[in-house]
Amino acid sequence: MSRPVSKQQEHVVIYTDGNCEPNPGTGGWGVVLLYGKHKKELSGGVSDTTNNRMELTAAIKALSALKRPCKVDLYSDSSYVIKGMTEWIHAWKRRQWRRKGQAISNLDLWQELDRLSQGHDITWHWVRGHAGNHYNERCDELAAAAIQAQRADNNGVE
Repeated sequence: MSRPVSKQQEHVVIYTDGNCEPNPGTGGWGVVLLYGKHKKELSGGVSDTTNNRMELTAAIKALSALKRPCKVDLYSDSSYVIKGMTEWIHAWKRRQWRRKGQAISNLDLWQELDRLSQGHDITWHWVRGHAGNHYNERCDELAAAAIQAQRADNNGVE
């Protein structure tokens, strides 16, 4: 959902990625935020999760990092996240967050992502993964490093 752009809104470009090895298993997410000449990288991991949850978590963490309403171009290689936020979410909300009579998967994360999106003018972009896009590749590296760190924190116990 887009909001009108005010002259005070700052433009932020965001790249996100999530990964899980195996799926389900140990997961990680990575984010690159670009604002003017500034760049901020974020990442984290979870020991028992899924790839889709990590993709959603990356977008949530990215939007949570914004301090004020912004014009955002958010890039993800997850068609699950992009289609969810641009196509599917409208029907889910009309149906009280249900699909085919059942609660949608990852409901907690979809609702949080929807809530965080409300304060920004977001354009959602799909980018092909592992296709040489510098910032998408960097997010993938951050997510992979977070998985390794999570495994080290758990002493290799999955």
